[in-house]
Amino acid sequence: MIDRYLLRYFLAVIDSGSFSKAAQQTHVSQPTLSVGIAKLERLVGAALFERSAKRVNLTEAGSRFAVHARRIENEFNLAQVSVLGLKPVRELKLGVLSTFPFAHLSAAVRAARDASCDAAGPAERLSLVVGSERELLQRLSRGQIDAALTIVRPDSDRFASEILFGEAYALALPAAHPLAAERSIAAEELADNTMIVRRHCEVLGETSRHFTERGVRPFFAFRGSNDEQVLALVQAGLGVTVMPACYELAGVVRPALRGFAYRRRIGLLHAAHTDEARAAPSPLLTAIRARYLPARDSGAAA
Repeated sequence: MIDRYLLRYFLAVIDSGSFSKAAQQTHVSQPTLSVGIAKLERLVGAALFERSAKRVNLTEAGSRFAVHARRIENEFNLAQVSVLGLKPVRELKLGVLSTFPFAHLSAAVRAARDASCDAAGPAERLSLVVGSERELLQRLSRGQIDAALTIVRPDSDRFASEILFGEAYALALPAAHPLAAERSIAAEELADNTMIVRRHCEVLGETSRHFTERGVRPFFAFRGSNDEQVLALVQAGLGVTVMPACYELAGVVRPALRGFAYRRRIGLLHAAHTDEARAAPSPLLTAIRARYLPARDSGAAA
């Protein structure tokens, strides 16, 4: 029989990425935790982790076992609160793409909070993790997050996915820019403009190539990894940039970059250990869907 404390050790190693941090998280010594993991591996008959000097990674068997371990731990928690007669609390660990506007997410969080206060079902405790597309995929694979609000690509089929909306990448110009009234602008028309670089942009290489192939090599006033900061600097007139069309700010206009056809699809990817069909719907994920799916179905955001 597998004792619960062994599952908790196992999940702590996954979540923290190391045996030492997992020991701190579970309030035991590192040797005690290591002995527990070795016992768990003997019980399941397979190595669960690949140990290296830099990081601990799940083996293939460990990845499969993690799916069941998450579900079992969740059921343990629900059983405990049920016995005590408490309202169940479900934790949602949601990964959020760093290039997704937090203004949109905050509106969904407010709607989810309002829904949770009125609902008779489990309360939802949120844990948000911001990361790049690659980082979120890694966390999903390790079972460190339950779902990710991120880019959905054709090869994302190893996770259950929902597409919320599709969008283009467009220019961001201050409203006082001489070309602000144009619906689309060619790269050549911006040859003498100062630009701002979004270092974390998924199409940064394609954007750079689009301009250089047209002989445009601008001066860069700022290189940033925070889109809210970038947008504020565009608004202030420091420079222009290319960013996903969903970003909006008063005083910033979003004309198309002529001939730049790259698009992205934003949606939800679900970790293997989650099963929304068996559980009450997540208020936050429901609020996110409600914000985008009607527009997608009507074709407005496709």
